[in-house]
Amino acid sequence: MFYILLAIILLFIDQYTKYLAELYLKPIGSYPLIQDIFHLTYARNTGAAFSILQNKQTFLIIISSIVVLGLIFYLIKNLRKSMFLFNLSLVFIICGALGNLIDRVRLNFVIDFFSFTLINFAIFNFADIFVVSGTILLSYMILFQEFKNVE
Repeated sequence: MFYILLAIILLFIDQYTKYLAELYLKPIGSYPLIQDIFHLTYARNTGAAFSILQNKQTFLIIISSIVVLGLIFYLIKNLRKSMFLFNLSLVFIICGALGNLIDRVRLNFVIDFFSFTLINFAIFNFADIFVVSGTILLSYMILFQEFKNVE
C-alpha cells in the first residue's frame, strides 16, 4: 500500500507541476529564480533525455511502455521481500518514466521546466528527477548491497 500511495503522490507532483508550467511559464517563457544560474523555463521536448531521438514519439511511447510494464511486473513479483530501498528505487523509476509517458501520449511532447542556465544543462522536470534518483538508488543497491531475495 505504501508504494501505491507513493506512486500516486509522485505522479501528482509531476503532472501538477507540468500543468503549472503550461499555465504560467508558457506565456512568459522563463522566470529566473536565481538570475543567470537557475530558471524556470518552459520547454517542449519531443525527444528523450537531452533531446535525443527528436520526433520519435511512437518509438519512445512503445519503449517507455515496455520498460514501465516490465518494472511494474518486477516490483510486484518482489514486493513481499523485505528490500525497501530496492523497491523504492523501482517506484521512483516507474513514476518518472510513467510521468513522461503520460505527456507523450497526451501531448505528443514532454513538458520540461527546470533550467540550470549557468552550466547550460538540459531543461528537465520532476519525472526526470525521479528516474535519475531511482537509478542512483538502484545502482547503490546493486553495487553495495547483497541481493539474496531478488529473482
